[in-house]
Amino acid sequence: MSKFLIAGLGNIGEEYTETRHNIGFKILDELAGKEGFSFHTDRLAAVAEYKFKGRIFILIKPSTYMNLSGKAINYWMQAEKISLDNLLVLTDDLALPFGTLRLKTKGSDGGHNGLKSIQETLNNTEYSRLRFGIGSEFSKGKQVDYVLGKWSEEEQKSLPPRIETAIEMIKSFGTIGVQRTMTAFNNK
Repeated sequence: MSKFLIAGLGNIGEEYTETRHNIGFKILDELAGKEGFSFHTDRLAAVAEYKFKGRIFILIKPSTYMNLSGKAINYWMQAEKISLDNLLVLTDDLALPFGTLRLKTKGSDGGHNGLKSIQETLNNTEYSRLRFGIGSEFSKGKQVDYVLGKWSEEEQKSLPPRIETAIEMIKSFGTIGVQRTMTAFNNK
């Protein structure tokens, strides 16, 4: 049975719950709520196992804070014997307009501390990441406030269908593969 590691990036703590930077956690929480499973606290992460169409998805929400996400991902890849090809990281992206979803198989960290940690820990930039656009509606010097800020009322109304699409992309990644998933979803 094929096994996949799906890592949603975010920060632990109530103050970060509904922030743009925590979209990775939010997507996994929505998937858990929809499919009726829950996360439990384990080494370096909140962890859940989800079975879908003969695949096993190990879902993690690192408890290491964003800047050390690589430590949790590396640990769970080793513990579950999951290859780099079967890793999918869910992350926010300032460079994409709000709600835009892009699946990529490699790339730079783009200044994202979570991706930087993963790339430094794995010593590799060739892993799949699902980038969730959060836009860049902030003034000069206010990037941190924006990223760690709460969703606007308008954004909150638009989030559910985008999160639903992200969940479909996770399932597709595990069942039909990254290339076909990119073809099916990246231009929607």
